[in-house]
Amino acid sequence: MREFSVPVLVDVPLSANCTDVVFQRGVDEPAAVVIRRKEGEAPGAPWTPVTAAEFRDQVAGVAKGLIAAGVEPGDRVALMSRTRYEWTVADYAIWAAGGVGVPIYETSSADQVKWILSDSGAKAAVVELASHEDAVREAMPGLGPVWRIEGGGLDELTRLGAEVTGDTLAERRSSRGGRDLATIIYTSGTTGMPKGCRLTHDNLLFTARNVSRGPLESLFDVDGRAALLFLPLAHSFARLIQIVLIETGTVLAHTPNMKNVAPDLQAFKPTFLLGVPRVFEKVYNAAEQKATSEGKGKIFHAAVDAAIAWSRAESTGGAGLGVRLKHAMFDRLVYGKLRAATGGALSAAVSGGSALGERLGHFFRGVGIEVFEGWGLTETSAPSTVNIPGANKIGTVGKPFPGVGVRIADDGEVLVRGRHVFDGYWNNERATKEAIDPEGWFHTGDVGQLDDDGYLRITGRKKEILVTAGGKNVAPAPLEDAIRAHRLISQVMVVGDDRPFIGALVTLDPEALEQWKQANGKAEVSTSDPAIVAEVQSAVDDANRTVSKAEQIKKFLILEGDLTEESGHLTPSLKVKRNVVMRDFAKQIDELYG
Repeated sequence: MREFSVPVLVDVPLSANCTDVVFQRGVDEPAAVVIRRKEGEAPGAPWTPVTAAEFRDQVAGVAKGLIAAGVEPGDRVALMSRTRYEWTVADYAIWAAGGVGVPIYETSSADQVKWILSDSGAKAAVVELASHEDAVREAMPGLGPVWRIEGGGLDELTRLGAEVTGDTLAERRSSRGGRDLATIIYTSGTTGMPKGCRLTHDNLLFTARNVSRGPLESLFDVDGRAALLFLPLAHSFARLIQIVLIETGTVLAHTPNMKNVAPDLQAFKPTFLLGVPRVFEKVYNAAEQKATSEGKGKIFHAAVDAAIAWSRAESTGGAGLGVRLKHAMFDRLVYGKLRAATGGALSAAVSGGSALGERLGHFFRGVGIEVFEGWGLTETSAPSTVNIPGANKIGTVGKPFPGVGVRIADDGEVLVRGRHVFDGYWNNERATKEAIDPEGWFHTGDVGQLDDDGYLRITGRKKEILVTAGGKNVAPAPLEDAIRAHRLISQVMVVGDDRPFIGALVTLDPEALEQWKQANGKAEVSTSDPAIVAEVQSAVDDANRTVSKAEQIKKFLILEGDLTEESGHLTPSLKVKRNVVMRDFAKQIDELYG
């Protein structure tokens, strides 16, 4: 058993709640720009500044409307929308009215919507589109009022609350403290129906303030800092970062349409980005494919090697003259163009959700965009550990942030303790008792290792460890992460539980495949095309070199089509739903072992 903890840096008073900063900054810095709101979704649409006073007034107006509509302290209000400005306004307005926000992914199935609404006991809902309104009405006919963003719902709420006084709002807002429930976030669930995680105002504020005023302060608390959010705000990771941005006054912007991320990056010019590994993989793969199609593949790969060599050298005492000169040359030829594609100001990003991989981590740092990997779960208010500027140990998920303890159990499971650990599962005390032991340690289900400096490395999920027919324990995640780094590959799922050897199901990235076809002069290709199979085999070979012979993938099958959130095979945070894939592709898995 190993354990590492970091002392608390910011002791948040239990009287505090998540709305305090919105209303205080509206008084202290009324003219400060805190958000830039995109007018429409078109790539060239203008960005309108929103001041602290304007944001406060809009939050207050919607909160008064919720109070007038009958929302009482502790009432649950569902929020179903893409990542956009109105999501943030509604989120803080629900808190200001004393309510509890219950986010629902806008891609959720009808069964999931019904479950979340009924299990949470939601009293009302704020939705984005007419289709969302239809979904919540059909899922819960007895649901109270539903306000639609695209139908002027927030303006309607503001008009409804016109007679609610400022004193009434202040009384309602101040009635909520750290111990009160702030939100119920339903885990996206790779198995079964999602469980509702009870997170208090203290859980969220303690996490946000100890992260932003400590290890990652230089990313936020500096003039000119700006961040673009495009991950679903229904996910705890993006939600917590939103709170960090509001707490620190970092200028925030939203991109509701993932297809517009690239042009929005160039137009908004963020200094900070939040992503999951798949986002960074796609950035790398797109750059590689573009260079290859233009006949500059050799130059690009040489630049990649130089960036990685420079970053590795920086981690071990600094690069020598030869490495520095080569790095400087490629900075002019390649790296500068990559930075320009992100707006030219981006220097840092935080990645979570799964492992980024050392190669990509070193590559991006060598390019001039340092990616800090972190780790956590919804039950831990998102982060528990994070790498930090000046002490970024690439390949790990960093040290515990201030106020957090991490312990490795005898069976390798990672345990976490701190004020950021959730209040328990909603309507499921049995699951709560199973997850949090009498000493207050939350059993995460992840398997990992702590090094001598307190850095955590996640090696897999406890329940996802495969045991072959020969008795060999295999963690699928490292193999999957390595294979998915290939430019043509979208998703990978390693199989082999109770089987004679390890196999894998692989899907191709549709966009990358189109570029590959153009570069190779092919109008159409199939998954059995020898050239495609050879590309996948090379990725599998690279992954196999990182593990023992018994853990190596002996056979793989390239599936027709991709695994996506829409197909029901990925969670909104782009994790593979293993049980669903195992069920839907049982025949193909059997073919691997036939």
